[in-house]
Amino acid sequence: MRIVVMVSGSGTNLQAVLDAVREDRIDVEIAAVGADKPCTGLERAQAAGVETFLVRPGDHPDRAQWNRALQRAVEDHAPDRVLFAGFMRIVDAGFVEAFAGRIVNTHPSLLPSFPGAHAVRDALAHGVKVTGVTVHEVVADVDAGPILAQAAVPVLTDDDEDRLHERIKAAERELLVDTLGALARRSALHDAW
Repeated sequence: MRIVVMVSGSGTNLQAVLDAVREDRIDVEIAAVGADKPCTGLERAQAAGVETFLVRPGDHPDRAQWNRALQRAVEDHAPDRVLFAGFMRIVDAGFVEAFAGRIVNTHPSLLPSFPGAHAVRDALAHGVKVTGVTVHEVVADVDAGPILAQAAVPVLTDDDEDRLHERIKAAERELLVDTLGALARRSALHDAW
């Protein structure tokens, strides 16, 4: 399964996928890694010998033109799937439609609970005893796509936002690799027919 990975930050999810590919734990080819800004995630990809690209919103006159430029950059690599691995931009409906049913994202909660940018803080504020991580397909509405996999993470009595988020990220990396592996196996079975 050929993927393009989109990042915005440190690239720890990307690194988990790079490691899984290098160790032959998943049958995935990372065609390219793209970003919306210079970041450590791009550096991780370059260090692994993976092609990178950068599509900055500020280099385009408006959001729509940025989305089309990003779409073209991703399409240039002909991915079977697009992985948003800590990609902190909301893409428009046109981008989603171009890759309909093929964009995978992670989210630090058990969706549909706590969608949006502050999921960990929101979970703590609501006093939940269990939260977690979701791997889901991206649709035009934020954090509303079909759920592919979830993993629970207990909320401990002494948790603050940072401690809880670090435990969620550890679960996220493992769940993401497992989910990509399952998608790759399903894709291979489909191709065999």
